[in-house]
Amino acid sequence: MGSPLRNKKALSQPVTTMILLVIPVMLTGGVVMYAYQIIGNQVELELLTISNQHIWVYENGTSFAAIQIDNIGGKDALIDKLQVRGVDVPWSTVYYYKTTLIVTDVLNCPNASGNDWSRFEYTSGNTTTFTQATNGLSLPSGHTLVIYIKQPDNIRLEDIGSSISISVITTNARYDILCPVQTVSS
Repeated sequence: MGSPLRNKKALSQPVTTMILLVIPVMLTGGVVMYAYQIIGNQVELELLTISNQHIWVYENGTSFAAIQIDNIGGKDALIDKLQVRGVDVPWSTVYYYKTTLIVTDVLNCPNASGNDWSRFEYTSGNTTTFTQATNGLSLPSGHTLVIYIKQPDNIRLEDIGSSISISVITTNARYDILCPVQTVSS
């Protein structure tokens, strides 16, 4: 009488080895594809930083607000709206300068008696042409916007010393920053 195991059929050693090698490779491939999707989605996020914020008020009541917006994300941003203290800013009062990602010094206050936006010295030693906005502003990835707002509607002499919010609203997010109101002499 023969052994009962001899009559059973089994996989050969090379086939078993192939199965043991192929299954982990397939599972690893799935994990790699999942990780690639996660990283790919993160790289394409909109990420703006707002800095260099200022609100100035002259003795005659003329006021200006200024901010620097850097797009450090992997996705272009479209700025739909700007607000100062929760009030929408008309695009006709917005002046901007767009450049590749830069680090700027402290932004200069515009002149109360009238400002020449075609030769404006926005930081000490840096003079350039600012463009008047007509509607939403595009900000490509890796670029900076320096924005000046002429006469924000709801800023008065009585606001000097208080903190006012400046909001940048894009198609994907809202970015808020607080800014103390400063007095400027003519």
